[in-house]
Amino acid sequence: MTAIKEIHYESHGTYGSPRITRDLEKINIQCSRQRVARLMRVMGIRAKCARKFKVTTDSNHKEPIAPNLLGQKTSLPICRSRSGQVISPTCGRSGGWQYLTVIMELFNREIIGYSLSRSLLTEPTVNAALDMAVRHRQPPKGVIMHSDRGVQYASKSFRAKLSKYDMIQSMSGKGNCYDNAVTESFFKTMKSDWIYGKRFRNKADLQRSLFEYIQIFYNRKRSHSFLGYVSPAEYLRNYYQPKSLAS
Repeated sequence: MTAIKEIHYESHGTYGSPRITRDLEKINIQCSRQRVARLMRVMGIRAKCARKFKVTTDSNHKEPIAPNLLGQKTSLPICRSRSGQVISPTCGRSGGWQYLTVIMELFNREIIGYSLSRSLLTEPTVNAALDMAVRHRQPPKGVIMHSDRGVQYASKSFRAKLSKYDMIQSMSGKGNCYDNAVTESFFKTMKSDWIYGKRFRNKADLQRSLFEYIQIFYNRKRSHSFLGYVSPAEYLRNYYQPKSLAS
């Protein structure tokens, strides 16, 4: 029970019984998921719950639409981008909705670029996130950048950025939200893990909080069921480690 409390606390209250069970195994404590769930109920602790999804994509525009490349067989690396409404700060002139754009590397589900802005205009949002992703990963030529059909991704400015970085653009099919499901899942997770129930004084306070969540917790610590219950950073290390030892 002490170990369950510690794992739940270190996850900022985000872990339910499946992830706690996996973390117990990592420290050599054998315990079934059903028992973990029962002990959590006894102690009165539970994982945070997600709220209803809110659509923010503006796909009603006349800009060119890129083909959907996700259904094609390809060995090219893929990144996915998504913009979403995050939070409304509560103080004075800094109030109003803030929009977060994230770029995720599909291989290990890591957020490699992100940007916060008061609007969904291209320059302060998706371009800044793309620049950060390139600095962080230095992707090879021909990486696929997949997104929804939002006007910010169809803009001339964003398409020029992709051309500059030798990236190939791909967009979801019309009315098909499943193409970008992994980034939709990230927003759902982030909001339930970190945003709901918190108050932020201003944009700077929100930026510090998002840095802590994305860079310190999500990328480096939060276990991901798709990755075998390890963090994106750990999954990447495990992938390259055997190759390093072999060389």
